[in-house]
Amino acid sequence: MRHLRIPTLFVVMGMLAAACGGIGGGSAEPSNMLQEIGEGEGELNLIIWAGYAERGEIDENFDWVTPFEDETGCMVSVTEMTDSNNGVSLMQSGEYDGISASGDATTRLIAGGTVAPVNVDLFENYEGVFDGLKGLPHNTVDGVPYGVPHGRGPNLLAYNTEVVTETPASWDIIWEGAGDLDGAVSIYDSPIFIADASLHLMQTDADLGITNPYQLTEEQFAAAIDLLEAQRDSGAIYWGTYTDQVSSFTSGDVVAGTTWQFQVNLLQGEDQPIEAVLPDEGSTGWSDTWMVHSEAAHPNCMYLWMDHMMSAEANGQATVWFGEAPTSEAACDVAEGLSPGHCELTHAQDEAYYDRIWYWSTPQEDCADEDADTTCVTQEDWVSAWTTLRGG
Repeated sequence: MRHLRIPTLFVVMGMLAAACGGIGGGSAEPSNMLQEIGEGEGELNLIIWAGYAERGEIDENFDWVTPFEDETGCMVSVTEMTDSNNGVSLMQSGEYDGISASGDATTRLIAGGTVAPVNVDLFENYEGVFDGLKGLPHNTVDGVPYGVPHGRGPNLLAYNTEVVTETPASWDIIWEGAGDLDGAVSIYDSPIFIADASLHLMQTDADLGITNPYQLTEEQFAAAIDLLEAQRDSGAIYWGTYTDQVSSFTSGDVVAGTTWQFQVNLLQGEDQPIEAVLPDEGSTGWSDTWMVHSEAAHPNCMYLWMDHMMSAEANGQATVWFGEAPTSEAACDVAEGLSPGHCELTHAQDEAYYDRIWYWSTPQEDCADEDADTTCVTQEDWVSAWTTLRGG
């Protein structure tokens, strides 16, 4: 991963904004923005979250890759990332055309010039995307989009109903309550999980003055690390891939933990006694973006893929499969046919629900506020602290 100190990051961001010149305000479009979609180049190399490019191998009812390949001639190859840091590193290798990036990766990819601005006028399916998913801060610079939405969702609290017999209303069960469960809690093994600790402290220690779980002063960050160390010392079990967590819940090694709806669906499909809830405090979460490499070898195939992933059929299938909110009314219609009640379950059109979700974001030295007088802990410090916490 390229380590960007934030003053450098914002110099780059400023250059990008200047280059973009205020799209929609009469200035010229960025020079590296595609002006038309040509014939597909025959292949497409993607970095994805697991479950974002299914071809019916697990369930024949969920295949949105094969139809894309048949229609465009772009043969899809995928590499699954373990977390956003891994995804950023893979994209920086220059070997991939695009990525399904979460908000804690998008800012770094834009600032480093790794991804290109996207001409949304070329997409047939962009107009139908919910307004709440357009122009978000983590993938837009000076009004210019650097990708298109895939889906969004919260990090949920999963629990074994045979052990935790009352529905948890709070995240306390994985923090102060971890000792009561003999450490049988399942924790996402990534530096971004530090934000879950700081979100808990926002609710339980007002004196710290945390207002954003991703932008932390040294004092706030130290308190979050202390909380994480206590959780680790209670015997917490860490998962890096969804299969790790599914295995831990299935074996009974863990009885509660932070999860995605994807794992919950898999566990329930295996008749495991697992439920999941969004606690009263809200949660961290994601709003993912398909982004194209600024020097993609197959840019036409990538643009065709991005449009495909906003189509009703592909987005409906993909978001049901992963357990996240579809991006359009048309995709919801398809999703409802596959899984009745899905759009209600994922709150696809409920912006008030997503006001409770803190989308993954990049920690920044200026606390994501150019006018701030306070200094915050940076992304590289988060990575270093997590490595130390985990004994790496």
